[in-house]
Amino acid sequence: MNPDFTTMIKVELRAYVVANPGDRSAFYAFVDRFTANLSSETFTLPQSPDEFEQVAKLVKQKVEQMKKK
Repeated sequence: MNPDFTTMIKVELRAYVVANPGDRSAFYAFVDRFTANLSSETFTLPQSPDEFEQVAKLVKQKVEQMKKK
């Protein structure tokens, strides 16, 4: 009988995946849980140095936001 991954907190699910590396359903549940909060924002390639600086600033802001979570 497989454990209910939906009721596990992230720390428990990670520990289970580490302890049971062959359990694919646990791995997929883990990946789904940790990628569910990722943004689907996309950026076009910068066309000028000013645009490149703006994109770099946005990326830094996003990284800082992710660190705070």
